[in-house]
Amino acid sequence: MPSNEQRRQAAKRKLERQLQRRAEQAKRRRVITIGATIVVVIAVVVGVFYFTRSGDNTAQQQPEQAQQPGGTSGPCAYSASGEQASKAVSLPPDPAQTPAQGAKNVTVQTNQGTIPVTLDRAKAPCTVQSFEHLVQAGYFDGTDCHRLTTGEGLRVLQCGDPTGTGTGGPGYSIKDEPPAGLAPAPSPYNRGGSVTYPRGTLAMAKSSQPNSGGSQFFMVYQDSYLPPDYTVFGTVGEEGLAVLDKVAAAGVQPVNGEGDGSPNLPVKIERAIASS
Repeated sequence: MPSNEQRRQAAKRKLERQLQRRAEQAKRRRVITIGATIVVVIAVVVGVFYFTRSGDNTAQQQPEQAQQPGGTSGPCAYSASGEQASKAVSLPPDPAQTPAQGAKNVTVQTNQGTIPVTLDRAKAPCTVQSFEHLVQAGYFDGTDCHRLTTGEGLRVLQCGDPTGTGTGGPGYSIKDEPPAGLAPAPSPYNRGGSVTYPRGTLAMAKSSQPNSGGSQFFMVYQDSYLPPDYTVFGTVGEEGLAVLDKVAAAGVQPVNGEGDGSPNLPVKIERAIASS
């Protein structure tokens, strides 16, 4: 029979062995943890390396994007607007000698009838050059005329925005070519030097900022009174005016206020064709 002292010594040795095993297990756990941490750190470093290298590649690609034309160097100086084009189209040609004489006929085929327009290079050579370019690129095809105004003093149908919201454009802007020879607006519309844009006028829409025209244009179906800031670049033929009269007679959904919004009779440009 072991004595009490022997039992105490045996228990002591057993406890020491347990403590030693626990210490060894803890040491192994620390080694495993450190190894796993090293693996994670290495993985993170490798990931950061490849991410930064990928970033470098992206940065190297940026100059290629920046090399996309930001503007033309000809006399019209078409400039990138900083906004994405609503429909893919390049900058217009800008030759050293901008054609500034003669007329160009364009047939605007809509779901409400044909609207023939005549572009006048002498009035606005750079605007006509851009409009021809958009027509030839099919930019207007399949787009809606998004705005009709029927209020006193402003009666126009506005088209040329592929988004149909009034905010879209071709991704470039055209310098203003202010109209000449327009009669002063009658009272009470003559405030601020407004002039008369007569029935049948084809003109460029723009924002309040100078040189902000792009692809949106408006056709005047009844004398309208505006500041002389809107480039006049052509006229609407009689057949087209009949279409505009029909659309105007159907009224407007006043989205932008009384007599200003989308036409009740939707107008879609199916195709615009320039004569050869």
